[in-house]
Formats: sequence, C-alpha cells, structure tokens
Amino acid sequence: MFKNYLKIAWRNLRKHKLYSIINIVGLSVGVACSLIIFLFVNNELSYDRFHKDSDNIYRALMNGKLGENEFHFSVAPAPLASAIMEEIPEVEIAVRFRNSGSSIVKKPDGNESFKENRIIAVDSGFFELFSFPLLEGDPEKQFKMPNGMAISQKMADKYFPGKSAINQTLLLNGDQPFNITGVFVDMPKNSHIQMDFLISMSYLKSEANNMLWVSNNFYTYFRLQKDADPELVSGKINEMISKYLAPQIMQFMGKTLEELDASGNYYYAEIQPLEAVYLNSDFTFDIGRMGNKTYVYLFALIAIFITVLACINFMNLSTARSGNRSKEVGVRKVLGSFRKHLISQFLMESIMLTIFSFVIGIILASLLLPFFNDLAGKELSLPLSNPLFLLVLIGCALVIGIMAGIYPAFYLSSFKPVETLKGKLAFGHGNSYIRSGLVVFQFFISIILVIGTITIYKQLNYIQNKQVGFQREQVILVQDAYMLGDQRQSFKEAITKLQNVSSASFSGYLPVTGYNRSDNTFWPEGKSPSDDNLVLTQIWQVDYDYITTMGMKLTKGRDFNIEQASDSNAIVVNETAFRKFGFTDMEGQNWIQTNANDENTGQAFSDQFNKFRVIGVVKDFNYESLKSSIGALAFQIAPNTSVLSIKLNSADFKSSLAAIEDTWKSIDATLPFSYSFLDDEFGAMYASELKMGKIFTIFTSLAVLIGCLGLFALASFMAEQRTKEIGIRKLLGASVNGIVLLLSKQFSKLVIIAFILAVPLAWWGITTWLEGYTYRISIGWELFAIAGGAAFLIAWLTVAYHSIKVALGNPVNSLKSE
Repeated sequence: MFKNYLKIAWRNLRKHKLYSIINIVGLSVGVACSLIIFLFVNNELSYDRFHKDSDNIYRALMNGKLGENEFHFSVAPAPLASAIMEEIPEVEIAVRFRNSGSSIVKKPDGNESFKENRIIAVDSGFFELFSFPLLEGDPEKQFKMPNGMAISQKMADKYFPGKSAINQTLLLNGDQPFNITGVFVDMPKNSHIQMDFLISMSYLKSEANNMLWVSNNFYTYFRLQKDADPELVSGKINEMISKYLAPQIMQFMGKTLEELDASGNYYYAEIQPLEAVYLNSDFTFDIGRMGNKTYVYLFALIAIFITVLACINFMNLSTARSGNRSKEVGVRKVLGSFRKHLISQFLMESIMLTIFSFVIGIILASLLLPFFNDLAGKELSLPLSNPLFLLVLIGCALVIGIMAGIYPAFYLSSFKPVETLKGKLAFGHGNSYIRSGLVVFQFFISIILVIGTITIYKQLNYIQNKQVGFQREQVILVQDAYMLGDQRQSFKEAITKLQNVSSASFSGYLPVTGYNRSDNTFWPEGKSPSDDNLVLTQIWQVDYDYITTMGMKLTKGRDFNIEQASDSNAIVVNETAFRKFGFTDMEGQNWIQTNANDENTGQAFSDQFNKFRVIGVVKDFNYESLKSSIGALAFQIAPNTSVLSIKLNSADFKSSLAAIEDTWKSIDATLPFSYSFLDDEFGAMYASELKMGKIFTIFTSLAVLIGCLGLFALASFMAEQRTKEIGIRKLLGASVNGIVLLLSKQFSKLVIIAFILAVPLAWWGITTWLEGYTYRISIGWELFAIAGGAAFLIAWLTVAYHSIKVALGNPVNSLKSE
C-alpha cells in the first residue's frame, strides 16, 4: 500500500509540473532562508553561555540623574568589586577589567612592530570567573605582578612561532616590558569579550586603587552562589553604594543623599545576567560590539513568515486544484477506497513534495551561507554531521508536510461520489473564501515587510547624509602618532607643509565612537555645587588646530590662540554646555570649575578646584551615534597625541596618502603606518544597522517572491478554469481590456484588504523601531502609499501574463469542446 501511495504521488507531481515546480521552488527557498536565519538566531542567542555557571554570573551597571544630566553606564566605580566581595556573602568572586585601547607591540630583540587593539587590564581572578581555558600557565598565578601578561594562542603563534611563549617578554608602546605568564585559547566568537592581551590591573596603579564612588571607569563582573537571589543581592549592592557614596556627596556638594533624592535625582546600580549582556547592551562605554535583540526577534519572525508563506502556497494550489481531482476522488470511492486511504494518499503527496523541497533547500542554504557570512560578519555552517540537527530537519519536513497537506487532504476526501461524478464540484468554488483569506494573509505579511524595509533604508540614508556639525569628508586619521616620541611635533609640521594638506591636529578625542572619552562634573564659578547647576560634561584634550581641522563652526567667542598663554587655562564649549551652565553671552568672564584630584591617588579634593574660562562656543555636533542626544562638551588644550587628524584640500587621496606615509617612514621606518578615514569611522558606527538592513531587504524580497510564485500559479489556475466563460464574453463583444480588468479585479480587492489590515501594525512596528533613534525620519503617508502601490503593482504584474494570454485567445478554441 505504501509503495502504491508513493507511485501515485510521484505520477501526480509529474503530471502537474508547473504547480509542482512552483511549490518545490517556493518551499525550498523558504527552507533555505529559514535554515540560515535559524543559524543566525541560534548564534546570537548562544553568546556567553559556554562559561561555567554562566547563569550565575552578572555585571554591574550604573544609572544616575543629577539635574538635567542623566546617564546609563556599563562601567562602575573602582572600589565596587572588592567591596561586594567583602560585604556581600552571596558574591563568590568579583573581577574588574578596563579597556586599554590600542598599543604598538614588539619583541625586545625584534625590529618589526605591530599595532594591537584587543588589550585589557584585568584583576587576578579573571580566569577563575570566566571559562577561557589556559593552554600554558597556572590560572591562580595570573596577574599577580604589575608586569604580568596573558596572551591568546593566536598571538603566541604570531610572536613566538614554534616555541613556548611562557616567560617571554613583549614591549607595549615601545618601552613597557611585560612578562608572559599564560597562553589562553582564542576567545570564542560567541563571547562579547574579545581580547588577545590581558595585562595586570595593578599596572594602572592609582586608577585601579581610586576610592571615588562617583567615578565610573571599570567593567565589573561577579559570580553569585547557586542559591542566591539576584534581586536581594542587587538591593544589598545599592545599600552598600549609598553607605559609601553619602559621605562623598556631602563632602563635595554639602547635601545628603536624601536631599538629592527628594529633588528627583538618583544614583543606583543594577545587575545584568551575563547571558543577557550581548543582546541587551545599549549603554554608554560598552566593552565592544554588541548585538540587538530586536533584530534577532525580527529575523526569527521573518523565518516563520517565509515558512508559512510557502505552506500557504501549497494549500492554495492544492485546494484550487480540487476541482480537477474531484472526479478522481469520486471514482476511487465508488471502487471501494476508504476516506482514510484518500487522506493518506494526499498527505503522502504533500510529504514527498516537502522532502524534495527540504533537500533542495539544504543544498541552497549551504551554497548561500558563505555570502551571508560575509554580509553578517559571521562564521556559520550547517551542522549536517550532528544527528540531532538531522532529526530536527526530518521532523520539520514531516510536520510541515502534514500541516501544509492536512487541509487539502481532509477537504478532497470529504467529496461525495455522486456529486463529484455529476460535476457539481468541478470548479472548486466552495473553498474560494479560504483561498482568498490565504492570499490576503500573504500580502498582509509582504506589505508589512516592504514598509519595514523602506523605513530602515530611509533612516539609514538620513543618518549617512545628516549634517552632524563637523566636516567628516577628506579627513585622514593617522593612528598611534604618539609612538613617534619627540618627533611628533616635527611630523605634524612636515605634514602641514604637504601640498594637499590644509591643516592637522593632534588628539585622541574624535567625534566618532571608539575613541577617547572623559567626563567630569562642572559648575559655574562662584556658586556652590548643587543639583541645579552641576553639568556632566565631556572634557576633550585637543591642540590649537583641532576646531579648524574638524571644520566646526564657532557661534560665539573665539578659537584657541597659541600666542595667548592664558588659553592654556581656557576652554571652548558646545552650545549645549553653554546653555546648561546658564551663560547667555560672551560679554563677561564666564568661568566654570570642578574639584581638583590628587595626582598620586586620584582622590578628589573637596577644597581645591580646577577653574576654566570659557572663551568660545562651537555649534552643537553629534559626537556619538544619532541614537544619542547631544550632551555638554568642552575642549581643553592638553597634550594628547594618540591620533593626528589631517584635513585635505584635495580629493587626490592616493598621492596624499603616499606623501603622508613617506613622511612617517622618514622619521621611523620601523613603526607600522596605520590610518583610516574619518567618514569611514563615522559610517562604522552604523555598520551593524547597514548589515541588518541589507539582510532584512534580501529576506523580505524572498518572502515577496514566494508569495508571488503562489499568486502566479493561482492566477494560472483561475484563468484556466474561466477559459470558456471568457470565450463566451468575447463572442458577446467583450474587449481585451475589459477581460483583463475582470480577471485582475478579484486579486486587486484582496491586495486592498491586505493593505488596510497591514498599515496599523506596520505603523506601530516602525514607530517602535524609530524610537531607538534620537534623530530620526518622520513617518508620512507617502511611505505607506509606496508600499501599497508596490504590492498592488506586484500583484497586477503577477496575474497580468495569464489574464492577457486568456483574453487574447481565440474563443473558438475554448468553446469547441462544448
């Protein structure tokens, strides 16, 4: 019996080639897309779950508000880690680390230097808390000494190929020796911590020992006991913070925490599970590139939609063809077939088609994965050697085959033999409402996806072209200029003399994410600090040419002047800072101040202040992602030579770069020459959005294609069913245009219904997504008109071929069988 089912199923698939091919193509594309999306989603959800007891590891986040200043940091005070270990028994171990930025690394006896970016300073319990296995070295002996270092296997092979790296020495920044005490396995791709060099926290000296509870600079992670209540621990941490914070607030502001809280201010910690960090990190100063849970959920929904659309195609075509198979069902029943046999037969056809589609889909997914990996920056692969994965695939094929075929099977097997043999069900109109509903659902999903795609691209285009308040074009960034030592200034002077260079400036503080940031709290001089006048301000160290090189516009006052000695104690602020300090003009002497710090301990003095005179105001500019609003910012003349920014007066980048590199090598040919473009760095802030936008567009297009395939086949079938009707209409004088309009009208109504249903949900979805951007596009009616028009056009083009073909046909050929 089973063999007979297979044989009949195969014959039916071959007999109706068009419908079979459309179903197989649609379902295989759906399977391929769903597999790729599944691998992506699974990878995103797997981050940091490989650590032992990962469900008990947390990190501390700091949230605060003081007057108009509000912050949400992924970093915490320096003394927090040791305090929670000592005072909260539920905490087993706590570890801090701090990003050290990039460094030039070389061997003491080597001539070649390399720029390395993945370097952090860590506490000694790092390998006890995190499951990064050591290949060489004792985990308990790591980072005990100020010059201790552990490196990744990749770096060990790079600097010490073919021999042990233990007890070897590497120089950071040319003159800082570190003794290698451990080699660890390269950190997995699904870890949000991605580092190659780990140095001892004690190397930071006073910064690591800072006892200020109002200063947040260290990533702090800790593990709780298995039976610990995270909410209870969070409460204890905040009680402890209040205990240590209150005296410092009283010392600097003369107010109690209760008085600040009563004014609507707050300062508290929250703890975040390690497994939630990667997809839930929209905080200031986060450690690295993070994911976005919205995109993960969105892609998961798209995978479901694509699979559902493919199943709808099958159900639509199967029920539409019911009229053609009604006599077959009647004859089988008259000859003694039971309903269960018919159901089994139709389900067998559905499952066979689904299995074919899955095989093709797997092949298609394996061919497309390399392109997806390049686009998404992943290293995904199909785990075909995993028995569980294969069982899941087989199970999904059977479930989808049964789900897609169960309705047609029960519907077709329910026909009564007498009625089918009399031809009463020949045209299968009894299920037209169900087919119409399925078509509406297909276009409902397609319209939502099209609206989402258009919104993403409009927002990304807006970001890329928005005037951000500085000139990011034709600016070259020469990295690690500080490595030139005493020749730094000579290098800058030589660069400014080049033909295509208009100006150059030293500073590691740049208006794009990933560069130096330093904030402090200031208040107007002559006033006591209070929640009404304290302003959390970014303080950037720049030289005299910074504002000119960056193309920033002065709206009040003047720029720094190297000939005025007093400018060493002056600042230029942005418009936001000027307004928050309560200044209105430059007529008088506008001074601000902050507490001075002890150079050795980092402790702030309560009775000593650093004062700065505001000499100019620059127009507000976006120095972070457009998801963030513009905060208070001040420029200060101070030595910082991390990067030399070079403004070109020509678009001849090739010759300009060659001249800059030659100048660099003329000073020190042993140092690596590293550069980037400011506009590329700006674009990198939105790299993940751009990638997701491209991926979203591809899968949206495929979803629409699958829907069109089903509509194409359905239109073909409907035109075939109405051939004789059209022949009669033509004999009675109907025009070709009128017939085409008649055949297209039914599908047009369905698209209009889908559009009306889709608009409210699409509006809610894109509004919610755009709320993540402080600067965003406005949502107008034209967005929905474009999406609706596109859907309407797609539907018309899909059915037009069959409509025109039937309308142009000779009516004699369609009627001669009567």
